[in-house]
Amino acid sequence: MADYNFLIITGLSGSGKTTASRFFEDLGYYCMDNIPAKLIPNFVDLWRKKEFQIDKVAFVIDIREAGFVSEFPKILKKIRKRLSPCVIFMEASDETIIKRFSESRRPHPLTGQGTVIQNIHLEREKLAEIKNLSDEVIDTSKTSISDLKKLISDRFLKKSEYRIQIMLISFGYKYGVPLDSDLVFDTRFLPNPHYVDHLRDKTGQEKEVSDYICHSETTKKYIENLFAFIDFQLPYLIEEGKSYLTIAIGCTGGKHRSVAVAEWLKEHLESKKYSIQITHRDIFR
Repeated sequence: MADYNFLIITGLSGSGKTTASRFFEDLGYYCMDNIPAKLIPNFVDLWRKKEFQIDKVAFVIDIREAGFVSEFPKILKKIRKRLSPCVIFMEASDETIIKRFSESRRPHPLTGQGTVIQNIHLEREKLAEIKNLSDEVIDTSKTSISDLKKLISDRFLKKSEYRIQIMLISFGYKYGVPLDSDLVFDTRFLPNPHYVDHLRDKTGQEKEVSDYICHSETTKKYIENLFAFIDFQLPYLIEEGKSYLTIAIGCTGGKHRSVAVAEWLKEHLESKKYSIQITHRDIFR
């Protein structure tokens, strides 16, 4: 059985290997592109001995390396005596690869041995044996970048292992909306502690302030709908392969209402086992 913690990504030039490695990196893999195949057995030995603090590895190796076609099958046989790496072979149609090289304006690795289409056919022929040795074959001909990311997430990652990183930011609109926000929520219509003398100098992290805000039926209804919306959307974001999500919650000054709501949302998401970081950007302005 292939070990999905140790991946070797290979295949045709222009099939999306480098793009795939970036997705694996987002999913927690330590990725190296264009590593010489001869170095992998040494890395395997060190990895098995826990010499590195690395749990999951993905290597991209292909025909760019001199001697790859003749040497890789022998090296793979040697590696498979020590562990069972999952070898992923990526390919695409001639038309798709020609279009990608045309758009990127990069030369095919076999340039000099014929036209682009001749180079593609030659590469297919050279890599036929390696394709047969692979555990997984991915055809990206009709696959968009988002589709490829979802395919990789679905096929190579156990759902229980997926951890989307959620950043909560409370802020004041008077200081500007955080530029890296994915979702922005406005709390300026909620009861404002700024106009209560004994609450003005306190923050939304203090119980007296949060109790004042939450006492309103409007706040209770807003929180209920906010939680429902986030709960509905997160599974779809995870399924789409999103690795990071920044949720910004704003009020006028970023000291009371946005802080309290962000703290309530943090507690709610942590109760559902999500990984959360929280920042109150303007709380002391």
